[in-house]
Amino acid sequence: MRIVAGKFRGKSLHSPETDEIRPTSDRVRENLFNILANHFGPTFHEVRVLDLFAGTGALGLEALSRGAEHATFVDTGVEARALMRENIQDFGVAGQARMLRRDATDLGQVQRIPPCNLVFLDPPYSQGLGEKALAAALAGGWIADDAIIVWEEAKSAEVTIPEGLTELDQRNYGDTKILICRRG
Repeated sequence: MRIVAGKFRGKSLHSPETDEIRPTSDRVRENLFNILANHFGPTFHEVRVLDLFAGTGALGLEALSRGAEHATFVDTGVEARALMRENIQDFGVAGQARMLRRDATDLGQVQRIPPCNLVFLDPPYSQGLGEKALAAALAGGWIADDAIIVWEEAKSAEVTIPEGLTELDQRNYGDTKILICRRG
């Protein structure tokens, strides 16, 4: 796994050794960020990222590579947090990153960071955790008005988009579907 574009283009990410973490492939990340560039421009200027179920942190790090100003990574997994910590350190972005050991479905109120305008959501597939995490993030003030939400889920899974979000696009990649929504 490598960063696809930006100042860290080609830089390798530490990868999981178990199947508990399912990183978004380089190809899917490249396609996804091409779509996101239509919303944020090529430099991702003033983008604040919330990466829920962050795993390796690949999505948030890709956004930082492309110019995002800050990324908050949320995951409870021991291996995930170790991988994120290594990746954040290797990329030298500790000043732009915040890592939280917190259940994404029970975030509580946002503290010390402004609401995020780009949200990545990559929960374990087909468990209904995406809906719960989005509801928690919305209720806690983590998501800015007009934010873009990128939700990765199993292609076969039924999802319910929470009230207040509008689906903008949906793409399928193998057994994965990517939903892109906007708040407001």
